[in-house]
Amino acid sequence: MKSTAQNIIRPAPPSDIAARIDGIDWTQASHDLDAQGCAVLKGLLSPEECRALSALYPDDSHFRSRVVMGRHGFGRGEYKYFCYPLPEVIAELRPVLYAPLSAVANRWNEAMGIDIRYPGRHEAFLKRCHAAGQTRPTPLLLQYGEGDYNCLHQDLYGEHVFPLQVAILLSEPGRDFTGGEFVLTEQRPRMQSRPEVVPLRQGDAVVFAVHHRPVQGSRGFYRVNLRHGVSRIRSGKRHTAGVIFHDAK
Repeated sequence: MKSTAQNIIRPAPPSDIAARIDGIDWTQASHDLDAQGCAVLKGLLSPEECRALSALYPDDSHFRSRVVMGRHGFGRGEYKYFCYPLPEVIAELRPVLYAPLSAVANRWNEAMGIDIRYPGRHEAFLKRCHAAGQTRPTPLLLQYGEGDYNCLHQDLYGEHVFPLQVAILLSEPGRDFTGGEFVLTEQRPRMQSRPEVVPLRQGDAVVFAVHHRPVQGSRGFYRVNLRHGVSRIRSGKRHTAGVIFHDAK
């Protein structure tokens, strides 16, 4: 196992990722999150960045652990958690995505009557996680082959949970794989679950609720519970990067 709490904060390498994220219509993204529990960020990574991240998968020096889904009843396929220091692209994405999402997270918690508030800087939130013993990095790389799938689940790793996370599709649908759609389900009180299939292209990201989100009802806001997964891969190979903002115990 790799040392996890060292070299967490590093100067970001020169790139235009921060500029891309600044250029996102966050008003529209926030509206989509409020309405559906998810929002698509198109073209977040270039094809070259996607291929470079996917190519890391065979090299275990980048990772702290590997999970084979079938051994745990999670589905079929596998994923690996990155170790610190994170790959440069992930290290840069994590804080610059966190900043605008923290405003959504705080607004949601206020609406749901949850007292927790999130600092504007990811560095400050990580310090909160680490003080509670959550020091293991959670960004991950997922690999699916034909017949693989990911059961509906939530990524909760400890007491401190940031309520939004990001998945980035690194492979191109129709060329690298078929099937394998990103799926969300939402369970409202006394109602049947509502599914949402999110179409993505290579380099697109989906921001989505980790656990629950507020929905406006006739008597104010109430909480709805969300889970996410991936449908069966019909052919080829699919890679995804997951950017989770809280660390794990």
